Amino acid sequence: MTSTADKAALLASLHVPGDPLIVTNIWDAVTARIVADLPEVKALATASHAVSFAHGVPDNEGLTVDQAIEAARIIASAVDKPVSVDFEKGYAADAAGVKDNVARLIEAGAAGLNIEDSLESAAGPYRSAEDSVARVTAARAAAIEAGVPLSINARVDLLVGHPDEWAAAVDRANRYLDAGATSIFFLGLNTEELVERGVAQVEGPVSVIAHPKALPLKRLAELGVARVSFGPGMLGLTLAHLQVAASTLTAFGDYPPELGFAY
Repeated sequence: MTSTADKAALLASLHVPGDPLIVTNIWDAVTARIVADLPEVKALATASHAVSFAHGVPDNEGLTVDQAIEAARIIASAVDKPVSVDFEKGYAADAAGVKDNVARLIEAGAAGLNIEDSLESAAGPYRSAEDSVARVTAARAAAIEAGVPLSINARVDLLVGHPDEWAAAVDRANRYLDAGATSIFFLGLNTEELVERGVAQVEGPVSVIAHPKALPLKRLAELGVARVSFGPGMLGLTLAHLQVAASTLTAFGDYPPELGFAY
């Protein structure tokens, strides 16, 4: 087994502008294993929405911190590839609590994490830039103490609720990098122009979320994006196929070929 420190170093190295890390988001041991079995997959990432829904609770820290860390432990221990954990807001009221929780997350085997700067949803309200910087700093401090070069994908949500506050969003991104983030998960880069500006002005690797209406993956790579994820979209894809199969079978329809898939 590779150490968590080695996995973290590998995860960080995979964030290459122009040759982005594509992470198919997963939410439990079996989805992690089925994706990790593919040789072309280099790393995995959880989606908090999917993990929460699998536990029957809403997103936005509907899980307790103990549940979130245990879910991460189960997933990380199921595979030998780096796992980045969507750790929402850090499950703590202050930076000191974030540090303690991130230390526990590293002990659970996480090679990286996402941490976001909104207080409720991505549409706002938002945590102050100073408080958000302190939380990234705390996460990095926990990693240093653990001796693990944790990959910190710091999320900037500001453009979702305030698309006119470009300068403030970029300032947050660069302050998070200065505080110890290794990449910026920049929400709201919805056009080719915005992706290009983000890549040019953020002083580190840029991560984006993709969906059917987003720019094509090849174009995102050409524009210099370093990481692409799909958030809850992969859960939606899976559930859509399951629902169609259930509808077909209850209507005495043909057996879906995937019904014979053995794992």
